[in-house]
Amino acid sequence: MNELQILNLVRRAQAGSREAFGELVLQFETTVFAIVLRRLRNRAEALETTQDVFIQALRKLPQLREPERFAGWLQQIARRMSINRAVRRPPESVQDPDTLHAVSGERQTPLDNLLTTERASEVRAGLNRLRDLDRRTLVAFYIEGQSLKEMSDEFESPIGTIKRRLHTARNRLKEELARLQPA
Repeated sequence: MNELQILNLVRRAQAGSREAFGELVLQFETTVFAIVLRRLRNRAEALETTQDVFIQALRKLPQLREPERFAGWLQQIARRMSINRAVRRPPESVQDPDTLHAVSGERQTPLDNLLTTERASEVRAGLNRLRDLDRRTLVAFYIEGQSLKEMSDEFESPIGTIKRRLHTARNRLKEELARLQPA
């Protein structure tokens, strides 16, 4: 599109033609997006800011005294709005996940630690009361973290059998733990 056509569109848009403004948006959208993206370095924010630039341009278009300077005027709005957005957004920081967990995680009290230790010893006692195959099945899956396929190879049994053994062993452990609880 040449400068004369753009000038014509700007004048029509200033006169209230939404179609003319829509054509201007199509003509300058990639330029505005590139300016904003260069500043913000975030595609989603740049898309949103690009829309805001055109909304601002539509509002302020009647104030543009020299329609032939539309392109530079629009680019200036894009620069100003992207700078404002970059300044106003909170700074990004990268944190170690352990740091975030320590800050957001619940604090363990000595009583919580004691109860956790007691529950662990109850589970160990329950496991010790199980038959050897049940205990080995539960330990392999829950403590050693073996997959069903690895357990199938180790126990030389099909995966379906391993699943059934896990189900049965869990129920037997549940019964053992229920016996340990005071009535």
